[in-house]
Amino acid sequence: MTKYRKTLAVVAAAAMGVTGLAACGGGGGGSADGANTLHYMTFRPTEHWDPQRMYIGRDLADSSRLFYRSLVSFPVSEDPTTSVTPVPDLATDTGKASNKGKTWKFTLKEGVKWEDGKPVTCEDVKYGISRTFDLQTGGSGALTGGPNYILGYIDAPDFKGPYKADAKGQAQFDKAVVCDGATITFNFKKGWNDLPLAIASLRSFDPYRKDKDQGDKSNYQIFSNGPYKLDGAWVKEKGGTFVKNTEWDASTDTVRKQLVDKIVFTEGITNELVAQRLIASNGDDAYAVTDRSIPPSIYAQVTGDAAKRATLVDSPFTGYLLPNFKRMTNPQVRKALMLSTDRDGWAAALGGEKSAKPSSSIVNPAVAGYAPNPAFADMGNYDMAKKTLKAAGKMGYPIIFTFSGGSPTSQKAAAALKQGWEKGGFKVSLNELTDTYYTEVQKPNLKTDVVWGGWGADWPSISTVIPPLFDSRLNISKTSNGQDYGNFVDPKANKMFDAANAAPLEEQPAMWAAVDKYLGEQTAYIPLDVTQFYMMHGSKVTNYMQTAASNMYPDLGAIGVE
Repeated sequence: MTKYRKTLAVVAAAAMGVTGLAACGGGGGGSADGANTLHYMTFRPTEHWDPQRMYIGRDLADSSRLFYRSLVSFPVSEDPTTSVTPVPDLATDTGKASNKGKTWKFTLKEGVKWEDGKPVTCEDVKYGISRTFDLQTGGSGALTGGPNYILGYIDAPDFKGPYKADAKGQAQFDKAVVCDGATITFNFKKGWNDLPLAIASLRSFDPYRKDKDQGDKSNYQIFSNGPYKLDGAWVKEKGGTFVKNTEWDASTDTVRKQLVDKIVFTEGITNELVAQRLIASNGDDAYAVTDRSIPPSIYAQVTGDAAKRATLVDSPFTGYLLPNFKRMTNPQVRKALMLSTDRDGWAAALGGEKSAKPSSSIVNPAVAGYAPNPAFADMGNYDMAKKTLKAAGKMGYPIIFTFSGGSPTSQKAAAALKQGWEKGGFKVSLNELTDTYYTEVQKPNLKTDVVWGGWGADWPSISTVIPPLFDSRLNISKTSNGQDYGNFVDPKANKMFDAANAAPLEEQPAMWAAVDKYLGEQTAYIPLDVTQFYMMHGSKVTNYMQTAASNMYPDLGAIGVE
């Protein structure tokens, strides 16, 4: 299966093929259990429901619609601009900035409650933010995963999260994040003008109740302040059921609705079986949606009524390769690898235009400032690859390719890359991983030469693509390479990141294009595809839509059943 880290890009309005948003999702019949129930079928297991550890586009979107509220959120809208324009959620407005974006203030609404009836407080928000520091700063080690943006802005270098905090570190954090009644103030060490976008896109700033925190044991525990709550326990690789949260007050929430009585998530169903069941649309499957694209082997079955229920959209994600700089140290070898990469064969093996489009950058074309990277103009030139590898004295160079597998499609796509690389003079071994993929590729000493990755901008800016992936100061530690699976450490690149981030907004696109070009010249990455989402839903599903706010997955803030 294909996993995607991260989330949001402004997706152009084209090719959405979805229905309009009605006032409600229907009521009436419902599924076989007699309730007004929406079913969510998937193969991919949820890695985290802990808000501060969450960093998968689907899970970020689903949780924000169902059970986690943020200071600001994205509205439910098919309009590509409106859908990624933050609106107040827990806060009374979208924040007040001063001091050139270094100081931000938000005031919480009255009447917002947790599922046990207790109010959501400023201290809850502050505590949730504090947990992020345990992820990356040598804290207790209880938490893993999650984005690390906060660490670049909050000036608390000695703070190691709430489980291992000492007086010095805690004082630093308390100065940076201040609660005064219902008002929370952020005092950043540098301006963060797009903070509302970061808050709406990620769960890092979500509140968390201290008395509910059990560290790593909280990974699949969900304590809701949204319209739905978990009924019983979430079972890893199986799923769980969400029911209406009676403590949720619609008058405090302009974003969400309780459109159905229940939402049943079922994990572990193969992509092929998900598609076939949705095509047939029998029983509970008529009331179902999925985050899984229709596999190429099923395309021929999408006819008649099923074809009317299939949607094809550009996703916010790109697929790419990362050479391992710890092992592939010769720049000419990396260049030869790039030149012999068959991105057209890769896209075709994935299923062609309904699955993937060949790309020319790690940045999705929908992100403002995108430009094709000229460093990759000669990809697929096997003669040039051979000459480059021969000049480096490395003909027959052995490489191990680690990829996220588990399906015939992923295996076929990996085989297409292997064939191209061998045409270019490499000797290739394939290392297929499934559920443990990200855990393994984040190990800095993994014995591999090139790995696959998938990414989408966290919010509509190239600054949420390139630095999170290639800034070694954010990623590289003794125990983890973060999102930098290729162990790319380049002081010149880091300086370029800082300069682009500090520049006026109107100057940034050209600067980021220059940064991207430099990364291409170092072969820090090799572009593969812009991922397409080709999805199916059941015949009894209403208001079906995939929005930029939901990372082009089914938007559970809109969808109901007959």
